[in-house]
Amino acid sequence: MTKIFNDPSEFAEEALAGFCDVHSDLVRQVPGGAVRRYRPAQPKVAVLAGGGSGHYPAFAGVIGTGFADGAVVGNIFTSPSAQQAYSVAKAAESGAGVVFTYGNYAGDVMNFGMASERLAAEGIAVENVLVTDDIASAPPSESGKRRGIAGDFTVFKVMGAAAENGADLAEVVRLGRKANDLTRTIGSAFAGCTFPGADAPLFTLPEGQMGLGLGIHGEPGLHDTDLPSAKELGRELVARVLSETPPDAGSRLAVILNGLGSTKHEELFVLWGTIAPLLRDAGYTLVMPEVGELVTSLDMAGVSLTITWLDEELEPLWVAPAETPAYRRGAVITPAGTSAGEEAADAGASAEAFVATDASRGYAAACVEAIGAARTLLHGAEERLGRMDAIAGDGDHGRGMVRGVDAAAAAASAALTAGAGAGDVLAAAGDAWADKAGGTSGVLWGAGLRAFGETVGNAAAPGAGVLAAGVTAFADRIVQLGKAEIGDKTMVDALLPFASTFSRVVADGAEPGLAWQDAAREAAAAAEATADLLPLKGRARPLAEKSLGTADPGATSLAMVFAVMGPHFTTTTAGAAPAGAK
Repeated sequence: MTKIFNDPSEFAEEALAGFCDVHSDLVRQVPGGAVRRYRPAQPKVAVLAGGGSGHYPAFAGVIGTGFADGAVVGNIFTSPSAQQAYSVAKAAESGAGVVFTYGNYAGDVMNFGMASERLAAEGIAVENVLVTDDIASAPPSESGKRRGIAGDFTVFKVMGAAAENGADLAEVVRLGRKANDLTRTIGSAFAGCTFPGADAPLFTLPEGQMGLGLGIHGEPGLHDTDLPSAKELGRELVARVLSETPPDAGSRLAVILNGLGSTKHEELFVLWGTIAPLLRDAGYTLVMPEVGELVTSLDMAGVSLTITWLDEELEPLWVAPAETPAYRRGAVITPAGTSAGEEAADAGASAEAFVATDASRGYAAACVEAIGAARTLLHGAEERLGRMDAIAGDGDHGRGMVRGVDAAAAAASAALTAGAGAGDVLAAAGDAWADKAGGTSGVLWGAGLRAFGETVGNAAAPGAGVLAAGVTAFADRIVQLGKAEIGDKTMVDALLPFASTFSRVVADGAEPGLAWQDAAREAAAAAEATADLLPLKGRARPLAEKSLGTADPGATSLAMVFAVMGPHFTTTTAGAAPAGAK
């Protein structure tokens, strides 16, 4: 159990600050994460690893010569926001482009993708390399849906070495994707991890059992089996990985036997005593194998086996020297460079005088109250939402929603105080929610609130028709970003019934407050009904069977939030205008 913390919600930020202070000779903290202390004297590709906290040494621990140029660091088990990724890229970029590399999770894909669009619009060359090594999370025919787990380390190392050698962006990306295509991982969990401040682990296992096919975000294994001996476990892991040997693969392997946080090195060495002979007996040469903790999951008890089939291109990059806070290999000649000063945080749009009517400012106050009501609700529901999410996910939904709504409430209040109208207040709230919450739900809620605000505008209090259009815009933006449909067991299962019901009842001439109540009831019923669904999107998808009987936490929180926001969003629209009026 994680015992050393102050405010649990600040654990990731405090850990990053302490890490950067200890290793100030190699790294420096920047908004959104950390980068190398020294900028290169000549332009080189910036390899930026990224993901949530809780995986040390991944991701900040591998910043340094021969490895990563920077790390984008989200909250515990939560993808960083697009703003964080953008900020780290701006701090690390030296003129040869940047490549984000991360595990294949929906929130990371969305946030790093949005950051990439912003960088590209500024003329910075940018690429993304996803890691998909977890063979338990999808069949070979759907390898593009697989999660990235400990194979992150191998892929990052190959890319970092290639960039250090002077490869251009296209070549670094090609080699990274090649390494990913030749990397396979299988893992097993013995006990769940515990968030700072939590009084119980994210999952438990019956005595004498293990979960085969673990994730690195506190997810349980995909299949519970009897706990085997070390020899039996070693044979199981080797057989499963070798069963997916790539076509035309070579006979030289990079091998990682990885502990997930509380599995002792001595235990790993015992397991290695079975794994290494099995691989050698199969005709393989093991090239500089690694046994230890490289990609962890807080204090999770578990182990994973990663194999990368090497060739004449990949092997020199795997064995190349590196010097980072957590990983050193060979003798590194640190390239000449300049010490970089601290970057100022990029706060996004510059401060400006807001233009709005008094009517819109009046409605903006109601929007602030709506977000405040959501904030009170979510603080009370945080633990429940986290427990629901831990059934088949990483257990961070409650905490992520709280972080998001706290940031949104502060930003909305600040914008209102500065004279913003309703549209700008909602946009400010959305941007802050996405930035501070991170993850899939963070970027979706943030984008949805911004779309709602852009529709409502700053010219007047919205009539019923404009309010309905705002709700529709909220839903459309989330569907566009998340690509989810009804039945996928996501927040969309509650959102689309809400939006369609509200628009229909308003169009029939009902008073907006009553229409909102009808829509909220539909959303709540739809959220509850997700208990009977199997998830087809997101981190819960690999653990689909485990989620049966539990409602989707994203759908549940959306229905709850919309219900308490309704009286505030509709209070000034009652009788303001008929449906469709501006």
